[in-house]
Amino acid sequence: MLSGFKNFLLRGDLIIIAVGLVVALAFSTLIAAFTDNVITPLINGVAGTSPSSPGLGWTIHGQFVNLGAFISAIVYFVIFMAVVYLILVVPYRSYMAKQGTTVFAAPTPPAPTKTCPECLSSDLPAAATKCLHCASVVA
Repeated sequence: MLSGFKNFLLRGDLIIIAVGLVVALAFSTLIAAFTDNVITPLINGVAGTSPSSPGLGWTIHGQFVNLGAFISAIVYFVIFMAVVYLILVVPYRSYMAKQGTTVFAAPTPPAPTKTCPECLSSDLPAAATKCLHCASVVA
């Protein structure tokens, strides 16, 4: 029973989904801080309602734009993502490497190609001596 649960938890798709969910939650905190502390006071300032709490920022038409809260949300986001990377991604990548599978790797560059001088098709492999499309000899 425990090995089945372990296999379920260590499936690649599940870890990728979990990391995506954590990133989305952290990003939603960043967006909420931006809208609550920058956009909403700007809108209230244009409307002429009473000011919010003081802190790092500006007062525009009686509304306080709390820049400090937004900066702290950015710092929170960066720290949170570093922790997620170090706690989830690095150990998972190491575990999968021991299993012989590469995850979260950079994409491989495409193979080099050349162009046929006769038909101008540009999808020929670099080592090709004959064109795949017109059968002409390629230098």
